[in-house]
Amino acid sequence: MNENPDTPQETLNALRQKIDEVDSRLVAILNERAQLVVEVGRCKRGSGTPIYAPHREAEVLNRVLSRNKGPLPDRTIEAVYRELMSGSFFLEQPLRIGYLGPKGSYGHVAAMQHFGSSVDHEDLRAIEGVFVEVARGHVDYGLVPIENSTGGGHLETMDALSRHHHLLNIYAEVQLEVNRSLLANCQPDKISRIHASRDGLALCRTWLSTQYPNAQLISAASSADAVLAAAAETQKSPETGIAAIGSQLAGDIHGLHCVFDNISDQPTNITRFLILSRQKASPSGDDKTSVLFTTEDKHGALVNVLSVFDKAEINLTHIDKRPSGKMNWEYTFFIDAVGHQETPEFATAIEEARQHCKELIVMGSFPRSRRVL
Repeated sequence: MNENPDTPQETLNALRQKIDEVDSRLVAILNERAQLVVEVGRCKRGSGTPIYAPHREAEVLNRVLSRNKGPLPDRTIEAVYRELMSGSFFLEQPLRIGYLGPKGSYGHVAAMQHFGSSVDHEDLRAIEGVFVEVARGHVDYGLVPIENSTGGGHLETMDALSRHHHLLNIYAEVQLEVNRSLLANCQPDKISRIHASRDGLALCRTWLSTQYPNAQLISAASSADAVLAAAAETQKSPETGIAAIGSQLAGDIHGLHCVFDNISDQPTNITRFLILSRQKASPSGDDKTSVLFTTEDKHGALVNVLSVFDKAEINLTHIDKRPSGKMNWEYTFFIDAVGHQETPEFATAIEEARQHCKELIVMGSFPRSRRVL
């Protein structure tokens, strides 16, 4: 029998020492990996290979997650590797990522979580600006929202795709869980004015009516603008109960604290973003292809196009439409289909569908997003 068992503090100190030893090995291994990344960067620059390759990203994440036996959850492992890959981009060639701002917007959150913090993130303020700056090469990649699980398709992005499809490609997609928080620098019971975007007010209506039925609700152009306005008011009058609904990233940027997290009436609200590039993505083995088309003005035209994909057993995961802007009552349709445009079956289906269209454009094939950030 051990007459002198370790005290809890001694056990804690021993465990901490073991963690320090593991950390030392971990840092050494990470830098060993980084040295290999530097060599990869030299090879890529010499051959003109893109620094960011979404098919390779998917391959790395799938492999490491398949090897994760816990106790860390997959979400944590993925976050670590995304930040690790972000540092790799910095070592290979610094990247500039454009997003729909302002800073602290959910586009900014998506860019940070997907590309990590070691790349440059550029607030381009407008969707049109993201398209233009990617096409001009002023940023390497751009993120734009394409659809929301509660709000549907994003009209501005679809219109911009119609205008700029010949200048760039859809290179990848990102799914982000939109977590709305109530941000303030006062006690919860002191809040009397709440800034929020129109979407934020609509999607948190029940929660607000229950928790803050008497608060003045102030609409802003975006959630990030709402947080900025609340932060400015708070700075001028710290004693007033000013709050905002927005991302925790916006709160961190503008100095507001999270009072309540995840306040949306519907707990799972996901926005899908497209990553735009001047390059084309290579097949990953699990891909989607985005297509826009305008049909002939005749009976059954749309059905004829869709039946082509049905006969080819190609699953359509998204379909939307917008006025073409060329002729009254003429529409441009947007579809996402499972598969890569370079596979023979898919290429054959595209050519057959084109026979039923006035115009058909493949906007890009890219790895299918399987995880929500």
